[in-house]
Amino acid sequence: MLGLAAFAAGDPTAARIASEKALHHRVPEREPLTLSLAPLAEVATACGEPAEARRWADTVVSKTSYWHLMRALGTRARVALAQGEPQKAERDVYDALAMATDMQAHLMTPDLFETLAMLVARTGGEREAARLYGAAHAMRQRTGVVRFKIGDGEYLQHVKEVRTTLGDNDFEMAWDEGAALSTEEALAYAQRGRGERKRPASGWESLTPTERDVVRLVCDGLANREVAAQLFVSPRTVQTHLTHVYTKLGLTSRVQLVQEAARHT
Repeated sequence: MLGLAAFAAGDPTAARIASEKALHHRVPEREPLTLSLAPLAEVATACGEPAEARRWADTVVSKTSYWHLMRALGTRARVALAQGEPQKAERDVYDALAMATDMQAHLMTPDLFETLAMLVARTGGEREAARLYGAAHAMRQRTGVVRFKIGDGEYLQHVKEVRTTLGDNDFEMAWDEGAALSTEEALAYAQRGRGERKRPASGWESLTPTERDVVRLVCDGLANREVAAQLFVSPRTVQTHLTHVYTKLGLTSRVQLVQEAARHT
């Protein structure tokens, strides 16, 4: 937790020291481990260490689930952007947005919108980027969620570049269009941009990150109520996810699901 606080305050060196110390001295349960690992990928990115950033980003994604996984995917998307890997960044940020929509958990949504704006601006989508920036700003105003201080410089630079490309009038018009959207409308707008790259309607690749989380826990032998406790949802929600999974994969039982999952791991 101290590492995350230091990172939020804009001190990557202190964040690294606190996080690494926590890794050596805290009990490796899921929550403490997540809080210890969380800043390390972003710290490495801020310190200009792309290989280290990728290593930590992959580690966090592999060891977390549900809300923490959404945050980890957002972090890995920014790492991929910094490494010049837009396709990987796009995949992760859209998966994180899908989780935000699924969970109705929007603490990280403004960050995800800003990451997506940086991504689309690199491919000539400056007007869309301005709308996304405007939507993210409006969300922050409605919720009081602030950007980590360490990200302010990069954010301001990217916004300036988009404004310069579009010109003041077009930039402000697009920004205002995004700011006028509700959170639900903004999410629909952002995810529509995935276009032809949307998940297929059936098959393993059609599963959302949350559905894959449920599958992973079911394959670990957990009952619905135990899966629900792990993911902080109700057993009924878990059953709904399983019903969707069975439909997408053409399965009818847990046994078949475990067998199918084994083919993809």
